[in-house]
Amino acid sequence: MINPKLLKQFLVEPGSEVDLKKYVTDWTETEVAKELGKEVIKERAAEILDESRKQLAETQELLYAADTHSVLIILQAMDAAGKDGTIRHVMAGVNPQGCQVFSFKKPSAEELDHNFLWRYMKSLPERGRIGIFNRSYYEDVLVVKVHPEWLGPGAPAEPDEKFWKQRYEDINNFEKHLTRNGTLILKFFLHVSKDEQKRRFLERLTNPEKHWKFSEADLAEREHWKEYRKAFEDALTATSTKRAPWHVIPADRKYVARALVADLITTAIQDMGLKYPKVSDDKMKRLAEARAKLEGNNAADE
Repeated sequence: MINPKLLKQFLVEPGSEVDLKKYVTDWTETEVAKELGKEVIKERAAEILDESRKQLAETQELLYAADTHSVLIILQAMDAAGKDGTIRHVMAGVNPQGCQVFSFKKPSAEELDHNFLWRYMKSLPERGRIGIFNRSYYEDVLVVKVHPEWLGPGAPAEPDEKFWKQRYEDINNFEKHLTRNGTLILKFFLHVSKDEQKRRFLERLTNPEKHWKFSEADLAEREHWKEYRKAFEDALTATSTKRAPWHVIPADRKYVARALVADLITTAIQDMGLKYPKVSDDKMKRLAEARAKLEGNNAADE
């Protein structure tokens, strides 16, 4: 697994002011990484991902059996940062029955007639399960902060700082409520550079197998890069708490991002200290009787 001291550099310390320029997007370009070499890092990342998937599968079974807690994983990022691929690779070994993935698009008229958190509440994971939000309620302090005209009915035409502060408070209170009631919240911002996003967009435009991934809307939103970066910085600053801190994951190298996310998820669930349910004395007695009966049947069959 990854050294905890190394992982700490990706944590947004609660109360700190986030400047995304200070967070690397390509970890292989750091001094530590250069000493190791990219090929060594790539091999090590594959090993960490493989080991984390095995442990995550075992841990998820324990989570399901204990049925006392749930896990909510939140992935936010600029377009083409690799959210879908991260989910696919990290969760590859998890039992599908114990994992749910939700992706939130433009809200419906019904959803706009409720408070902004309502549609996300309906998709929260129940006890014993892992829920993944591919984009989340954070969109309601990100995309609509860049495009306030998309806020919908009932919202101010020109929302001020007080409006956004109240939304951050609503999110923090919502997450506080969830964690108090047994939900582990793990939040990841996949931090991709503008140059890498351009490269991935061009790949979608030139590779026939990836044409379906390209959206003209993505290109239009790229024009608002600075506004989105500021919106992310504000959101990360306001909502990284002790109960539910953010991790800024360097995402220019997909193998690095996937290894980091896998390790952080696995370690966090393991640290919950979950245990398999204890069986009562009466239940143990009935299990022993059932076993004896089956063994007796085996002898008779012979």
